[in-house]
Amino acid sequence: MKDKISIVGAGLVGSLLAVILKKKGFQVQIFEKRSDPRKSNVDAGRSINLALSHRGIRPLKLAGVFESIEPYLIPMNGRMMHDESGNLTFQPYGKEGQFINSVSRAQLNQLLVESAEEAGVEVLFDHKCIDVDFDENIIEFENGSKVASDLIIGTDGAFSAIRKKLQFTDRFNFSQHYIEHGYKELCIEPNNNDFGLEPNYLHIWPRGNFMLIALPNNDKTFTCTLFFPFEGSPSFESLSSKTDVDSFFEKYFKDAKELMPDIAEQFFSNPTSSLITTKCEPWHKNRSILLGDAAHAIVPFYGQGMNSGFEDVRIFIEMSEELNWNWDEILPKYSAERKKDADAISELALHNFIEMRDHVGDPTFLKRKKLEAQIQEKYPKEWIPLYSMVTFSDLPYSEALRLGKIQKRVMDEFLSTDDQNIDFQKIIDRFNTLKKGG
Repeated sequence: MKDKISIVGAGLVGSLLAVILKKKGFQVQIFEKRSDPRKSNVDAGRSINLALSHRGIRPLKLAGVFESIEPYLIPMNGRMMHDESGNLTFQPYGKEGQFINSVSRAQLNQLLVESAEEAGVEVLFDHKCIDVDFDENIIEFENGSKVASDLIIGTDGAFSAIRKKLQFTDRFNFSQHYIEHGYKELCIEPNNNDFGLEPNYLHIWPRGNFMLIALPNNDKTFTCTLFFPFEGSPSFESLSSKTDVDSFFEKYFKDAKELMPDIAEQFFSNPTSSLITTKCEPWHKNRSILLGDAAHAIVPFYGQGMNSGFEDVRIFIEMSEELNWNWDEILPKYSAERKKDADAISELALHNFIEMRDHVGDPTFLKRKKLEAQIQEKYPKEWIPLYSMVTFSDLPYSEALRLGKIQKRVMDEFLSTDDQNIDFQKIIDRFNTLKKGG
């Protein structure tokens, strides 16, 4: 493979893709606008811990790097809900033995960059892309250098420089949407050299219009994230003093506050960040293409941002092999076929925010989850809950979304009746009829 491939963006997706392409025999360079993250903590205070699941693990294994990453993962068996009195309720993610994995974004990014370098990829930091010639396949950088390539791949995130240049090309569609909530990173330090909370869960404090979550780290800390409106009452805008912050956390997150005695200091020292959804099409132009957040940034509430980006890599590689690395065929085919699944997980992620903050403690919601678990136990092949389809399978996101909507319709129908003796076979029959378009 003599083609020279330039990847713009040394984040998670770009680094993983580079490893695989280099191992396939291509000449691969990565260009990253930031300084080397191993030498400077440029994103301090802006992290949302990642939840690595099946769709993300499979491409890591394809690249041959999963074994080096696995020791840094902490399994989470389900959601642990905290009510305002500190009472706990556990909701498993799937069947017994199924779990997702907490991992630090910075730690994972470092491991993938190092894997790329070990594979022979040249990683060039402090290279900010300022222009792209899509006809000649030339990238221009802020430092004055220009690089010609056979293929340009933009994996440079939600505010992609490659995508911004595509926006000035003919018939390119782009949209972005900020939700009314932002987020702030907080930290629970170890308690007597141990975890302050049970480590093998994703902890959630659902409070209606806002919520706090906590994910475990290898150093026995928890990365907490407050998802909170920018304006209104309460909101980031309304908490203007340390007294305001202390009173707010005492009222809504008392058990978490007890584990963060410096909560007010953390609140004001860490930045408040926004949450954006972006969509665009087509994802390609001549010999250039977008993958990951550069093509389809989503909110983090299904834990699928990284996983969908890694799945992008797997599908792109598999399609490339099927089409014998013919970029002129691969790029338009991948761009067209993958978009519907990116749109689906975007919709699912926005919906899951409502579920996490509003519904996880609701008795009706819990009744529905219990019934779903019973149906799955009796009919494991016919009925797979939406969360399991998204998190523990390779089913296309668009198909998971379609089936999930049918499941919701069926559940709504049967839960609206007064019949206490629900006929599980009738539920399955109804589901199968609707699934076939009946």
